Amino acid sequence: MRLSAGRPLYLTLLLLAGAAPGLQAQGSPAPASAAGIYSCIDDQGRKITADRPIPGCTAKEQRVLNKDGSLKAVYPPILTVEERAAKEAAERKAAEARAAQADAVRRDRNLLARYPNEAPHRKAREAALDTVRVAIKASEKRLQELAAERKPLMSEAEFYVGKPLPPKLRNQLDANDAATAAQREAAVSQEAELERVTRFYDAELARLKLLWAGAVPGSLGPITPQASVSSNLKPSTLR
Repeated sequence: MRLSAGRPLYLTLLLLAGAAPGLQAQGSPAPASAAGIYSCIDDQGRKITADRPIPGCTAKEQRVLNKDGSLKAVYPPILTVEERAAKEAAERKAAEARAAQADAVRRDRNLLARYPNEAPHRKAREAALDTVRVAIKASEKRLQELAAERKPLMSEAEFYVGKPLPPKLRNQLDANDAATAAQREAAVSQEAELERVTRFYDAELARLKLLWAGAVPGSLGPITPQASVSSNLKPSTLR
């Protein structure tokens, strides 16, 4: 009988046990791995013993004893497809939980190493906010430039009241409108980013204060910045 390298030992023993009568009839000795006294408790609570794996106990734990009564091995029940899938899912979930906990511990320790006190954290916050503030100022400046560029175009358009605008002037006004709208949208995004950075550093500082006070790294859960109270900003609010 050819044995599969991937077949569990218990299944192999069962197969060998089934083939044993034929082997013995040919004068071949029973396999050494199958030697021993097998026992299990059936559904009625009765103890069953045999000199080979017990087919009726595949869903039960089977204990194998040596001839002197000492324990040789314990074979677990053979799981059904559904039971095996559930076990694997539970093992994956447990492994993911362990990995997430290890990541949380590492993040908190890195946070403490980066910010041993509030001073470097305050400096990092200001640096992050300054980057956004520079972008906001650039947007404001560009909006002012676009407004200045539009004034002479509108003055020229007054000469064509009730008449079609010349294509060149129409194109210039359309381009100015499009650039202004895009810049206002950018300004809204920049204001939202300013709030996001502020909320992030607020939440991070709250966690750091707990860690500085002695909280165990990894015991505080994820950092959850508070929701923005002005997340529905419209372009018109930044004119």
